[in-house]
Amino acid sequence: MAAAAAAAAAAVGGSQSPQPEVPAPGLALDKAATAAHLKAALSRPDNRAGAEELQALLERVLSAERPLAAAADGEEAAAASGGGGPGAAEEEALEWCKCLLAGGGGYDEFCAAVRAYDPAALCGLVWTANFVAYRCRTCGISPCMSLCAECFHQGDHTGHDFNMFRSQAGGACDCGDSNVMRESGFCKRHQIKSSSNIPCVPKDLLMMSEFVLPRFIFCLIQYLREGYNEPAADVPSEKDLNKVLQLLEPQISFLEDLTKMGGAMRSVLTQVLTNQQNYKDLTSGLGENACAKKSHEKYLIALKSSGLTYPEDKLVYGIQESSAGTSTLAVQGFAGATGTLGQLDSSDEEDQDGSQGLGKRKRVKLSSNTKDQSIMDVLKHKSFLEELLFWTIKYEFPQKMVTFLLNMLPDQEYKVAFTKTFVQHYAFIMKTLKKSHESDTMSNRIVHISVQLFSNEELARQVTEECQLLDIMVTVLLYMMESCLIKSELQDEENSLHVVVNCGEALLKNNTYWPLVSDFINILSHQSVAKRFLEDHGLLVTWMNFVSFFQGMNLNKRELNEHVEFESQTYYAAFAAELEACAQPMWGLLSHCKVRETQEYTRNVVRYCLEALQDWFDAINFVDEPAPNQVTFHLPLHRYYAMFLSKAVKCQELDLDSVLPDQEMLMKLMIHPLQIQASLAEIHSNMWVRNGLQIKGQAMTYVQSHFCNSMIDPDIYLLQVCASRLDPDYFISSVFERFKVVDLLTMASQHQNTVLDAEHERSMLEGALTFLVILLSLRLHLGMSDDEILRAEMVAQLCMNDRTHSSLLDLIPENPNPKSGIIPGSYSFESVLSAVADFKAPVFEPGGSMQQGMYTPKAEVWDHEFDPVMVILRTVYRRDVQSAMDRYTAFLKQSGKFPGNPWPPYKKRTPLHPSYKGLMRLLHCKTLHIVLFTLLYKILMDHQNLSEHVLCMVLYLIELGLENSDEEESDEEASVCGPERCHDSWFPGSNLVSNMRHFINYVRVRVPETAPEVKKDSPASTSSDSLGSLQSSRRPKVLQRENSGTAQVFSLVAERRKKFQEIINRSSSEANQVVRPKTSNKWSAPGSAPQLTTAILEIKESILSLLIKLHHKLSGKQNSYYPPWLDDIEILIQPEIPKYSHGDGITAVERILLKAALQSKMNKRIIEEICRKVTPPVPPKKVTAAEKKTLDKEERRQKARERQQKLLAEFASRQKSFMETAMDVDSPESDIPMEITTAEPQVSEAIYDCVICGQSGPSSEDRPTGLVVLLQASSVLGQCRDNIEPKKLPITEEEQIYPWDTCAAVHDVRLSLLQRYFKDSSCLLAVSIGWEGGVYVQTCGHTLHIDCHKSYMESLRNDQVLQGFSVDKGEFTCPLCRQFANSVLPCYPGSNVENNPWQRPSSKSIQDLIKEVEELQGRPGAFPSETNLSKEMESVMKDIKNTTQKKYRDYSKTPGSPDNDFLFMYSVARTNLELELIHRGGNLCSGGASTAGKRSCLNQLFHVLALHMRLYSIDSEYNPWRKLTQLVEEMNSQLGNEEQQPEVPVLYHDVTSLLLIQILMMPQPLRKDHFTCIVKVLFTLLYTQALVAVSVKCNEEDRSAWKHTGALKKNICDAEKSYEVLLSFVISELSKGKLYHEEGTQECAMVSPVAWSSESMEKYLQDFCLPFLRITSLLQHHLFGEDLPSCQEEEEFSVLSSCLGLLPTFYQTEHPFISASCLDWPVPAFDIISQWCFEINSFTERHAEQGKALLIQESRWKLPHLLQLPENYNTIFQYYHRKTCSVCTKVPKDPAVCLVCGTFVCLKGLCCKQQSYCECVLHSQNCGAGTGIFLLINASVIIIIRGHRFCLWGSVYLDAHGEEDRDLRRGKPLYICKERYKVLEQQWISHTFDHINKRWGPHYNGL
Repeated sequence: MAAAAAAAAAAVGGSQSPQPEVPAPGLALDKAATAAHLKAALSRPDNRAGAEELQALLERVLSAERPLAAAADGEEAAAASGGGGPGAAEEEALEWCKCLLAGGGGYDEFCAAVRAYDPAALCGLVWTANFVAYRCRTCGISPCMSLCAECFHQGDHTGHDFNMFRSQAGGACDCGDSNVMRESGFCKRHQIKSSSNIPCVPKDLLMMSEFVLPRFIFCLIQYLREGYNEPAADVPSEKDLNKVLQLLEPQISFLEDLTKMGGAMRSVLTQVLTNQQNYKDLTSGLGENACAKKSHEKYLIALKSSGLTYPEDKLVYGIQESSAGTSTLAVQGFAGATGTLGQLDSSDEEDQDGSQGLGKRKRVKLSSNTKDQSIMDVLKHKSFLEELLFWTIKYEFPQKMVTFLLNMLPDQEYKVAFTKTFVQHYAFIMKTLKKSHESDTMSNRIVHISVQLFSNEELARQVTEECQLLDIMVTVLLYMMESCLIKSELQDEENSLHVVVNCGEALLKNNTYWPLVSDFINILSHQSVAKRFLEDHGLLVTWMNFVSFFQGMNLNKRELNEHVEFESQTYYAAFAAELEACAQPMWGLLSHCKVRETQEYTRNVVRYCLEALQDWFDAINFVDEPAPNQVTFHLPLHRYYAMFLSKAVKCQELDLDSVLPDQEMLMKLMIHPLQIQASLAEIHSNMWVRNGLQIKGQAMTYVQSHFCNSMIDPDIYLLQVCASRLDPDYFISSVFERFKVVDLLTMASQHQNTVLDAEHERSMLEGALTFLVILLSLRLHLGMSDDEILRAEMVAQLCMNDRTHSSLLDLIPENPNPKSGIIPGSYSFESVLSAVADFKAPVFEPGGSMQQGMYTPKAEVWDHEFDPVMVILRTVYRRDVQSAMDRYTAFLKQSGKFPGNPWPPYKKRTPLHPSYKGLMRLLHCKTLHIVLFTLLYKILMDHQNLSEHVLCMVLYLIELGLENSDEEESDEEASVCGPERCHDSWFPGSNLVSNMRHFINYVRVRVPETAPEVKKDSPASTSSDSLGSLQSSRRPKVLQRENSGTAQVFSLVAERRKKFQEIINRSSSEANQVVRPKTSNKWSAPGSAPQLTTAILEIKESILSLLIKLHHKLSGKQNSYYPPWLDDIEILIQPEIPKYSHGDGITAVERILLKAALQSKMNKRIIEEICRKVTPPVPPKKVTAAEKKTLDKEERRQKARERQQKLLAEFASRQKSFMETAMDVDSPESDIPMEITTAEPQVSEAIYDCVICGQSGPSSEDRPTGLVVLLQASSVLGQCRDNIEPKKLPITEEEQIYPWDTCAAVHDVRLSLLQRYFKDSSCLLAVSIGWEGGVYVQTCGHTLHIDCHKSYMESLRNDQVLQGFSVDKGEFTCPLCRQFANSVLPCYPGSNVENNPWQRPSSKSIQDLIKEVEELQGRPGAFPSETNLSKEMESVMKDIKNTTQKKYRDYSKTPGSPDNDFLFMYSVARTNLELELIHRGGNLCSGGASTAGKRSCLNQLFHVLALHMRLYSIDSEYNPWRKLTQLVEEMNSQLGNEEQQPEVPVLYHDVTSLLLIQILMMPQPLRKDHFTCIVKVLFTLLYTQALVAVSVKCNEEDRSAWKHTGALKKNICDAEKSYEVLLSFVISELSKGKLYHEEGTQECAMVSPVAWSSESMEKYLQDFCLPFLRITSLLQHHLFGEDLPSCQEEEEFSVLSSCLGLLPTFYQTEHPFISASCLDWPVPAFDIISQWCFEINSFTERHAEQGKALLIQESRWKLPHLLQLPENYNTIFQYYHRKTCSVCTKVPKDPAVCLVCGTFVCLKGLCCKQQSYCECVLHSQNCGAGTGIFLLINASVIIIIRGHRFCLWGSVYLDAHGEEDRDLRRGKPLYICKERYKVLEQQWISHTFDHINKRWGPHYNGL
């Protein structure tokens, strides 16, 4: 073998041999023959010779030396090696391999043969990022399940909960894998278990593969070894790696293709990859092959540099063997090691980047003996697969390699082997990931692999058992986090031993850890694996160690002096880390602790959690006071503990006390969560403003929906547990001390707060009370069922605002662990939603803002379920609470339940779980009662800093206490209120019911000397605390009489200290250690600032009496409270206290008094007594300054609201009147857009208002006025089609849209045909242009002086604000109504159209009028002198021309000819008339002046156009008017000049164009009778054209029949007005030419098979003439201001013709109407017709075909429409998102499709860019003359391009809940919303995109 190898090496000749590569002579045969020969040799039973021969060949072909040398040393080496560059040799090698595999046959046939044996029942298609896949939750067993589009559509998922998604990391199709999904969801291809019927693979088919592939893969590995150079400075030179990978691309692709051949080939590959013997033989690097040796050395170097050892070093090897069995050894090492934490050596190579010098906090390194060496540092490769994976990792997971490794997964044997290999390399993966620069890409690739492996429970279990998967994962995670630890600064900065992760490190900032954490969460979702974890004590200890790294991270210190200079954003990293690395694994574990049998697991977790917490408290030196002014939001250990406790009680029936620690530990546990609650209040009170915005961000994130149930909910639950077990007085006083409001709780009117500024006191007090209310009312973990929780959450969110379905899904905190089984959109979600909310379908508001489908709370929800406590807990922004209250108020007003300003309603709570009963003791402790009493008293006395909110909370707490009082006390017991009970404190007992009636007489308070109380009690001011000195007071008798009158001093802090001492002494074990630490400096001695002295206040109140007085105060009436039971004793017997009550403070007080009376007869008596005495309440004073302050903020708010309402109403009325005057909205009298004084008929000047300077006056030559107009090019007209069948958007390759039948195309063809045969100048008068790119002019109807406009534009130019329009292009917004505009159209000075002297009908004959018209046209129109007006007219004409592109203006053959401008100008008029007709629905039946007409500027436009048209006089010779009205003498003279092209025959002229030419050639203003005259003349031509068209449509027999009947009637009197006569004449005239010839051939199609009746003939003629009549009537309406009559469709013709004056007035309407009666021939009909027909005959002589094609056909255009879209969006998406671009044949990143013509375009695609214009912009210019409507395929959104701006319009596809799904993020099925599409079409047709859509931006041609 060795000899053969040497020979081969010699043959190849290496790079030293000069000769080009020549195979050894024996192998010079062609490859196929060699392959066949070898295959035969190998098939013999004794195949040793064949095998050796093959080996030699492979050695030679697959030598790894040359190619990479070439790659490394650049070109010279390549040149030296010959063979055409570095790629040639590899290609050669691949060719050889393919040949050898196929054994001499064709490679493709070989592939097909192998595929036939594919037994795979799995799909296994592997995809990379951005692939569109599907996930069906109904069919999935694992939540990671995904399907490729093909399998999804082939399966049946109707009615399932599925969605489409874009893969982020890549994935693989699970179809056919019953471990991951239910079989019912398999697609048709993978349903059959096909392995049975597949024949066995013949041995010789794959025999060659077994020989060739090992060498091939070894060759690949050698390449990888060669190519990897250990980077010098730990920065992998990415370029080098990529270079190597590029070179290897074909090899890896070859392997990938092999995997796609199916199961048979895959099993061969598996054999090759996992066979250890093969690997050993080939890679040991022994033998004399230098190349192999070198490569083995490189491999060893790579291992070393990766910090791994090759287990040849026997010593390490030994360790590995021993520790493989168990990890406990290592774990104990860990536990021991945490003690020796403080080793601050930065020995590890990663820390040598000099970062310590940069002022960073020093990283902490754990001592090295903590690591389990075997996991972290040892790798031994035993097979190709293992080394391949090693290099895959080294090269940072190249995509191709990943795909190859994944493609193999359907092979079961491979799957297991690969998973084990992956686990073995896990630590190495982590190390590579940490160093990587592309950690994002790498993370995605890692997860792409691991999710395929670990989602499978069976596999995960197997690896856990055989490879210590859990140990490896936990150790690797721990090791990873260790690299970024710093010393914790929480509590005791100097001596703290605790270390936390540093959130500023890249590792956390970039989320580098997520692949590993995600794998961990994934495997914990499998029950079998999670149980292993929960049973393994060592693992739990290690894991708690890991979690404690996050405990207290990202510490915030309150800035007290100046604002921080740099706001750190590390909190994102911190919250993400806690959620992903701590909370999600926790939820994963919790999901397996659902039943009683799992109690043991909970005990384990709780035990180690408490141990970790105890260690933490020791490490940070915590005794009992938290350090001031710092807070961390991250307490994962507390939260683990809390959540497992909750689960234990809720699901596992564990006794709570059995898992709770001692009292001292509980007191420590509650401190930090309580600190967070207090800090939240501080942050909302703006006490942390100097820390910047980020601290607000933290407070919001903490309660935000994705975090709340892993953060605030466990914290509050833990506090509830502590509160239920600790002494209530201690707890309550701790709360007020933490919230820093202890000093505020004094009876004195003034006090001094040493820790809080006065402006923060009120909100902090509100915060403390709110917290207590939440603590006592929240039942999330204290007894609510899951469905109740879901319902409460949903109600809270809906009450804040109406919500869309998706935002609700997002806002309701689901169990954050994705695998928990509660799926968003699950049945319970939908059923609860339908129970609490009503769906409001998506509406479209006229302003153009599009609503989504919303859910809004049902009335009964407001009535019974609105829960302000839940709302406060869940609001991220405080304004949401207000919003919920406003909506609640509105509901009560609307339903008539409560008229005033209601208070948050009181709601009965779910009953508490028995384990937590102790929580209610908080409500029955003296400390709380003292606080409540004090606050009631202060509110009554109007002390400062109290608000309605405080009172609301106080009453709420009292009511809660009454609801939850334990015993119905007996009255006797209560009356014995012995003196001995009253000395220590204010109240006799701790039950609220009895304490309510207890009178308190005197209180001793400490007050500043300045306080008013001091003056009153001057003698007492010196008294000390002892009773004796009190005797000198002024009321000694009272004091002796009542024992309870002892003046009480009360200090919360002292209370708390005492309690703490007691508790500590109780736990005797600790008693000897506890030394009270120095009091923290926070509580400064009271003698600071002004001297405090003691004063004694006389109070003489009880809670009951205070409540009654409050009632008086709130209602503003004396004696307002009257006990209801005095009238109706029933109330006490059968109290109907609702569970839920609306009302304000007065109702609340009444409710409380009633409940108090119900619970005790004594209370009832006392209430009655108090009411009898009716102490007159504090007399209503004049409002003092102090009171003004406390004038309820509600009232102030109310007043502000009323003011606002008033202002709005005023504004609205002004607006309305403005609309009426300016827009003429509802006054149909005047039809002119300007305000016109119609009062005095003699005024003939039109008066205009300038909206800038506000002056009114006529428009004059010197100071012209103009209309604000928007000019835009439009191709809407060109989109009219002639068939009724709507055009659909193409959704298959077959359906294509060809624009042959559009109006624009037809007109184009016609013009070019005319230009082929006729004189150019004449052609340009025979048609109109502007079907595409015509200029449309629209106005908002406002006028301004043109000089004012110029200065306005100047000011806009200097305005630096970014506008949505470009002033340089002349764009602006109307100064009055802000409508978008870009030009000003001057108003022609002169008469007001209404009172036009020209309008009176004259009695002149038509012949006279014809002459006048001709004369008037003949006068050349001199341009008026250089006035301001004429300058403006010129400039606006220039604007009109520049509005459209040159190609839409120039149709003449001679560029720049005047005919061109002439054509363009009258076509502008045509475009505007035609568009107005379309806006009116295509006919004029509705009559009147529609809105389009109301603000029309056609009148002014006509003036401007006419003025310019008159500059071009038409030579009278060529004026078509002559041909229409005079008979030409000698016809033959025309035929003489053959050489020049003839003019266009009159019958080929477009009559409407002629009309506009005639009218615009006349001097303005035009006379009405001239107008009528022109119309009459043109109608005769039109009618003749109709007859010609009919005659061509008839067949030969019909024609002769008509000719005959007509000829008979020719001599009757009205022959010229009978269509039969005229038709017969036309036929006979045209028969002289060749027009009717050669019909037998292709013309049959045009002939209608039906015989024509006279009715059908009449209808045809009318339809032919109608379009002209409509345009003419519109024109008349605009020029002369006449109203359009309304009519039925069938009588439109007659009505319009009489309105135009075509019908003689004396015409009787009895007998059926005949169109011919409108004819009024200016010259004898038969003469002129024969003259016209002659022109046609002379043309058809030469071109009969074209002669027929050019005849004017009847107009058949339907209204323009956008393409019809399919019902379901998926049909569009599936076709277009994979469609390739026609230019570069790649699939575009952002495909889009034009909704006007269906063209597929690339948005922003560089491939289709032409001269800096991207394709969408280009298309918008070509298809819509600057307006484009595109549907973005990947976003389902429509984008509008208008000129140089664009806007996102919204989507016309909504999901089942009426919501858009922009960017298809949710991937739910979308359905067309027809209303929205109609609106889009409407805006397109009416050209109002600019006005309705507000958010425009420039696109810089980049779309």
